[in-house]
Amino acid sequence: MKTNAKIKLHGFNNLTKTLAFSMYDICYTKTVSDRNAYIAYIDEQYNAERLTQILKNVTKIIGANILSIANQDYDPQGASVTLLVCEGNGGNTIQKKQSSSLEPEVILAHLDKSHITVHTYPEYHPLDGVCTFRADIDVSTCGQISPLKALNYLINSFDTDIMTIDYRVRGFTRDITGRKIFNDHKFNSIQDYIDQSILEKYQMIDVNIYQENLYHTKCKLKHFELDNYLFGFSETDIHPDEAQEITHRLKKEMDEIFHGINLP
Repeated sequence: MKTNAKIKLHGFNNLTKTLAFSMYDICYTKTVSDRNAYIAYIDEQYNAERLTQILKNVTKIIGANILSIANQDYDPQGASVTLLVCEGNGGNTIQKKQSSSLEPEVILAHLDKSHITVHTYPEYHPLDGVCTFRADIDVSTCGQISPLKALNYLINSFDTDIMTIDYRVRGFTRDITGRKIFNDHKFNSIQDYIDQSILEKYQMIDVNIYQENLYHTKCKLKHFELDNYLFGFSETDIHPDEAQEITHRLKKEMDEIFHGINLP
C-alpha cells in the first residue's frame, strides 16, 4: 500500500491501521484417536518456532523493528510467542503447563508504535466428527507502516478454507494547516490488496462502512474436494452414502462460519 506522498502532516501520523483475520481450517475425523491425531498435527504444523518466523517475516514486510523475542511450546500442546520492542535483544523463556488441549496458543508481537497478535484455537464438534482449527491474527500499526503489505503473505502462510478479514483506520492526524485527516490512502475494498491468484480461489463478500473507515471481507474456498478434508482415511475407504453425508456436514460447517448463522 502506498500512502499519499502529497500530504504534508503536522507532526507524527497518529492514524492507527488495524488488519484482523480469522482463518479456519476444517477437517473430518472418524474416531477420537484420529481427532486427537489431527489436533497434534495442527499443534506441530503451527508450533512456536514456525509462528515466530511468520511474525518475524511480517515485521520485515511492513517495515517494523523487533528488538526481543520470547517463545514457548506447551505440554501437551500449544505455544506462546512474544515479540517486544525495547533496547537490547533476547527474551526469557517461561515454563508453563497448558491446562486443556483446547486452550489457545497465543502469540503477541509489540512493534514500534505497533503490535501483532496471533491466537490459535483447535475445536471440534462433540458428535459428528467435524474439527475446526481457527487462527486469529491482528496487525495494528501507526505512522507510515501499513499492515496491508503483509496481507497476501499471511493468507499464504495458513492453510485456510474460510477467512474473515477486517481492516479499520482509527483516529485522525492533521496536515500542516490543522485540517483533520481520517484516512491517509485511497481505499475501496480489502480485495484491492489481495493477489489475483488468491481472489480466484475464494468466493468473497464485502461489508464496508466507508464513512467510518471500516472494511470487512468474508472468503470461502470455491472448490471442494472431499479427500482434502478427511484425516486418517480417504474417500475410497468409505461407502458413497457415507461420503455424501460427510460432505454435507463439512459444507454445512463452512456455510455456517461463512454466513455467521446456524443452519438447520
